[in-house]
Amino acid sequence: MLIHPQFDPVAVAVGPIAVRWYGLMYLAGFIAFLWLGKRRAAQQAWHGIAPADVDDLLFYGVLGVVLGGRLGQVLFYEPGYYLAHPFEILAVWKGGMAFHGGLLGVLVALWLWARKTGRSFFQVSDFVAPLVPLGLMAGRIGNFINGELWGRVADPGLPWAMVFPYVDPLPRHPSPLYQAAGEGLLLFIVLWLYSTAERKRGSVSGAFLVGYGLLRFTAEYFREPDHGIFGWSYTVSMGQWLSLPMVAFGLWLLLRKPAR
Repeated sequence: MLIHPQFDPVAVAVGPIAVRWYGLMYLAGFIAFLWLGKRRAAQQAWHGIAPADVDDLLFYGVLGVVLGGRLGQVLFYEPGYYLAHPFEILAVWKGGMAFHGGLLGVLVALWLWARKTGRSFFQVSDFVAPLVPLGLMAGRIGNFINGELWGRVADPGLPWAMVFPYVDPLPRHPSPLYQAAGEGLLLFIVLWLYSTAERKRGSVSGAFLVGYGLLRFTAEYFREPDHGIFGWSYTVSMGQWLSLPMVAFGLWLLLRKPAR
């Protein structure tokens, strides 16, 4: 069986200043957003977004990801811990960012940017949706480096079954890598290709919600469940509960009739 490498979470340290791999993965995601966004804005004028707008969009998005992701972790997964240790809420460099909270934060940020610039919300969200998955992939790689979100116990005969020594000596699924491949790379390819043709407003956003929701729901069966506000469950995990509204709203966006 494979053994988790137990990486040092600090990539570079100079005196008291430490640069962590987790932060570098977020930086990689933001760089991918900028590069892909500027490329797409230059190629597809029908989005109504210019390359110069992408920098502004990223600024709003970063605020939404960080604030929403952290609050999501606090409210959905560990309210008791953070109530007892309130200053830990600010320690984002230690990890602990909930995707579903980050999604809500980004949606609010996009709504504010759309309102400021006089664009419709779905015009902006359809442009942004294909740019997100590579950032999600980088984040999951950061989780793996940090040794977080280890998987459920796996068949010892599974070629890639992995032991996480700081957890127990049992073979487990390397679930962060599953999520990096599914919610990250695969979803990016699907959305990028789907969004190359002009679609009705809201369709690309709907495809993102359905795609992520289904891939996350599936990945949760290989991931050790989190202790969420609905309790600890191997049947339906907190991540699965939070993914169901995404799928439902995404289907509505895909199936609704175009506005006249």
